[in-house]
Amino acid sequence: MAAKTVFESMTITVEIEPKYGVILAADCTLITELGRNFIGTLLRGYSLNDGIETIIEAIEDSYRGKATSALIAALRDLEHQYQNAKRK
Repeated sequence: MAAKTVFESMTITVEIEPKYGVILAADCTLITELGRNFIGTLLRGYSLNDGIETIIEAIEDSYRGKATSALIAALRDLEHQYQNAKRK
C-alpha cells in the first residue's frame, strides 16, 4: 500500500538548458537515493526538443524497478509542462 501511494505522486524535476532543451540535471521522488541518482544520470544529456520517446526507451531498457510506469507518466507530464513553457 505504501509503495502504491508513493508511485501515485511520482515527480521528476529537471534543470534544462533553455536554448537547446538539454537536461542538465534531474531528480525524482523515488524512495532510494540509488534510484534517484540512477534516473538523474540516465536523463542527463537528453534534449526535450527531441521528444521523450528515446528517454522512455532508455528507462524501459535499463530501469528494473516497480516504478517504471510512474516514471514514464511523470516524463509525459514533464514534456507537457516543457512544451507549454516554450509556447509562452
